[in-house]
Amino acid sequence: MSGATELVSGKAERLLEQLNPLVRARSVCLDLSPIQRIDAAGLAVLTKLYCAARETGHGFAVANLRPRVAEVLALVGLDKVLVSRKAVKNSPFGILTEPTAA
Repeated sequence: MSGATELVSGKAERLLEQLNPLVRARSVCLDLSPIQRIDAAGLAVLTKLYCAARETGHGFAVANLRPRVAEVLALVGLDKVLVSRKAVKNSPFGILTEPTAA
């Protein structure tokens, strides 16, 4: 996701391909600070990643949202499910993996 500023149709699917194996292996918090725009395809990908993580007993969250992205997530109610209040700092590719619970 490095360098991306939009999580929209045509770009969102690539994120799903990249992160699906990771969220199935461990808990992940995704730094969305570079993302300025998100559409329905982006929301669908975040939801799919969340479901994939939960299916395998892991967590998935997003952090560091820009106001417009936060507004869109709140509008559809995903803010209550996906948004972590913890900031993600200095994480490679905007991904912070968290240790899984034993």
